[in-house]
Order: sequence, then structure tokens, then C-alpha cells
Amino acid sequence: INDRFCRFLEEHCPVVTETYYPTIWCWEGRMQTLLRPFITSRPQVEYRNELIKTADGGQISMDWFDNNDSLYYPDASTRPTVLLLPGLTGTSKESYILHMIYQSETLGYRCVVFNNRGIAGEELLTPRTYCAANTEDLEAVIHHVHNLHPSAPFMAAGVSMGGMLLLNYLGKTGRDTPLMAAAIFSAGWNVFESVESLEKPLNWLLFNYYLTTCLQSSISRHRQMLEKLFDMDLVMKARTVREFDKQFTSVMFGYRTIDDYYEDASPCRKLKSVGIPVLCLNSVDDVFSPGHAIPVETAKQNANVALVLTSCGGHIGFLEGIWPRKCTYMDRVFKQFVQAVFEHGNKIFSM
Repeated sequence: INDRFCRFLEEHCPVVTETYYPTIWCWEGRMQTLLRPFITSRPQVEYRNELIKTADGGQISMDWFDNNDSLYYPDASTRPTVLLLPGLTGTSKESYILHMIYQSETLGYRCVVFNNRGIAGEELLTPRTYCAANTEDLEAVIHHVHNLHPSAPFMAAGVSMGGMLLLNYLGKTGRDTPLMAAAIFSAGWNVFESVESLEKPLNWLLFNYYLTTCLQSSISRHRQMLEKLFDMDLVMKARTVREFDKQFTSVMFGYRTIDDYYEDASPCRKLKSVGIPVLCLNSVDDVFSPGHAIPVETAKQNANVALVLTSCGGHIGFLEGIWPRKCTYMDRVFKQFVQAVFEHGNKIFSM
């Protein structure tokens, strides 16, 4: 992080200079990760769904929160817009996405959620879903949103795999993107380290097996379409994310081996090429993205990248306060950073 970006954050996003104090009865990373979806509230959000066609004949489901009642930005053509990318099997219904929209609504912004293919109730028109390395669908969505509102300030926020996908896109495009800036939360930086951590016995029991069954159930309703190319019985026998990726994801996207896929999917390899301001929040005790695998040195060498690390917080946890129903530390970082970019962004863009 360079001095100007650092000063910008200190001035306009002071939450990143605070000490994060986790909820005292729920400080351990795995507890934070497991409990957050059950503890935090679910703000009511009314979406407008849009389906767009892709070059390969598929379709992508996008959920818009237009915020037409915005007092600060009554003109829809210039209303600041935040693109939100959920995690691995996540959709626009995840509580962390709803909270980001709630924060954006209070600031007068518009949001649009990019749902990965086949996951948000829409049909698969081709035998293709999604992965962390392939950015084609994300590129299509970014250009579609930008073409609809070319005068609206535009940024993105990605959570977990959504953050990895966004980083991989930014590493590929450098400055050649309509996005002004990006926020990344709980991204897995090195997929090899992530899957190894998730295969430790307790982590397998608490997270890996459940996540694998989520992946399987998300594709099982598209079985007829996918059976044309995959041995679905074998895919459904997977007991870990690695086995699922070996039998399904890596094959679908044409990788020779699963290691080739994991190499390509790891954002730590692309961080040096990121060309717009990016704020990344990780907790060192995140079992999905172990602390020792966070690319601190690489981040230091790129003036566009600010890495905020907490010692506790787990994976998309960051619970704080005695009864953490409302707002997490991650929500506060998101709110201050998007407001800083949209309202004072010219200060970092002259970096």
C-alpha cells in the first residue's frame, strides 16, 4: 500500500485503523464462521431479476436492487452502483449480501448481485457452471452493467470465492476495467493451502463435507444437462471439495489436472497486476484462507492494494458486540470504503 492510499483510508475509511474486538463469547474463528449465518439478521430486500445471454448460449441471473427511492441520487443514470459477488454456493439471498445492500441503500446507492450460473433457480442452457478461475461471465456482467449506466460511478465487492473471482479478473485486466475500485472479503488466496486446511479432520467435519454436499445439490437439479459431459454418479460420490473439483470443476473448464486449475484459481499469483484501488479484508484464523498463505509481501509491492488483517474473525464472520445481530466489522469496512470511493474517490485516482 502506498502512502497516498494509506492516508486516503485513514481519512475516509478510519474503520480499518481500529482494533477489531470480536464478540467475547464467540471469538474462535470456526465458531464465528459457523454462527454468523444464524445470528445475524436478514434485512428485507426486494430484487428485480434480469437474465442475460452469454456468448456460449448460456444465461446469467442478476438481481438488481435499484434503490429508486434514493434521496441522495434521484437520477438513476448517475446513481453509484455496486456489483456484489457472493461465495462458492452463495446467491443474492445470503445474509452478508443482504447486509451489504442494506448499507448501500442508506447511502443512496444501487446494487446488483451476480449469481453464478445455475445456482439462483434459473435453468442451465448449456453444460457449464462456474469456477474461481474463469472470469468470462464476470466480464460479461461488468460490461452489461456499465453499458446500461455508463455515467454511473461503478465498483464491485466480492466475498469468499466471489472475491477470488474478482481478484482474478482484476489481475487479468489491470487498469482496463470500468470499475473504479473493489473490496474483497475473506478471499482464499492460495487454493492449495485452502483445500489442505479444509481437509484437517475437524475442518472436514465442520465445513468441507457440508460445502461438498452444497456443491453437489447445486448441480443435481441440472443433472440431465450435465450428464451429457460428466459421470454424475462419480461427481455425487465426492466427499471433499478437492474430489468434487477433480471430477467436475477442473474437467468442465478444460484443465489437464486439478493442480493446473488450483494454480490458475489462486489470486495470490495475480495480485501484482491489479491496476485499480482494492481493499482486502482477511482474518488470520480463517480456515478457508489460512493466515500463512496471505500474500502480505506481494500486497506491499502493489500501490493499489490495501490488505487489512485481523487476528480473529473467521471466514465471513467478523462478529462484534455482545449480541451481534445487526452489523459486523466487515459490514462497517464495506460501508465506509464504498462511501469513500464514491464520494472522495478523486483523491485516490490521482495516485
